[in-house]
Amino acid sequence: MSNLFKLALNSIPRPVLIRASYLIRPFLKIYLKGDQYIDPIDGSSFRRFLPYGYENQRQNVLSPSTLSLERHRLLWLYLKENTDLFTKPQKVLHFAPEQAFYKRFRKLQHLEYITTDLNSPLADVKADICDLPFEENSFDFILCNHVLEHIPDDTKAMQELYRILKPGGTAILQIPQDLSRDKTFQDDSITDPKERAKIFGQYDHVRIYGRDYFEKLRKIGFTVDEVDYTSKLSQQEIDLYRLAPGEIIPVCRK
Repeated sequence: MSNLFKLALNSIPRPVLIRASYLIRPFLKIYLKGDQYIDPIDGSSFRRFLPYGYENQRQNVLSPSTLSLERHRLLWLYLKENTDLFTKPQKVLHFAPEQAFYKRFRKLQHLEYITTDLNSPLADVKADICDLPFEENSFDFILCNHVLEHIPDDTKAMQELYRILKPGGTAILQIPQDLSRDKTFQDDSITDPKERAKIFGQYDHVRIYGRDYFEKLRKIGFTVDEVDYTSKLSQQEIDLYRLAPGEIIPVCRK
C-alpha cells in the first residue's frame, strides 16, 4: 500500500487527487474502522491510519476519514482550544484549502470564508500569492499552510500576506521545517522534480526552511509566536491523535 500511495502522489496531478479522494474516502473509513487511533477533526476512530509521503513514506499518519496529516490534526486542536475562529464573526482567507478543513469552515455561518489558490478546485478566487487581488487590511484571519515552500519569491508572498491582514489579525503560516537547521536551504539551480524530491522532500518544493523562518516573518512586520502545542499534550494524546511531537505552529499577528 505504501508503494501505491507513493506512486499516486508523485504521478497524479494534485487537483485530480483531490477529486478522486472524495470517492475513495468512504471505503477507506469502513475498511480501517477500529478503536486504536482517533481523528480529532471528525471524531472517527480507526485500527490504523494510512501511509503518506512523496519521497520517504511515513507510516500510520493519513486519516482515512478526513485525509488529515499530523499537521492538520495539530492545527485543528490548536484552533479549537486557543482561537476564536469557531465562535467570533470574522473574515477569513484560506490558501490552498485542505480537504480536512474546507467543508467544516464553509459551514460556519459566522465566518465570511474565502478560499484562494492558483490550481485547487476548491478555490473561490484563482490568484497568485505574490500578487493578490485583495485590498490592504482585508482579513481578520489567514490560513496559509504548507504553501510558502512552493513559492520561489517567498519574501514577496509574505509581504502580500502582511498587507492584506487587518491590524490585530492572525495568520497561521505553517511550513515543513527542519528545526535542526539554523538557516533555510535554497538552491534555485535545482529544477529537476526528482532532484527536488530527493533534496527538498517533495518534487514541487523549492527550499527547506530552518529556524530562521520565524525571524524572516518578523522582518516582514509580523509578531510571531512559535507555538509548540504538542508540549501541552500528554504522550497518550499525541499517539492517540497521531501527531508529530515538537512541530511548531507559527502564529503571526499584525
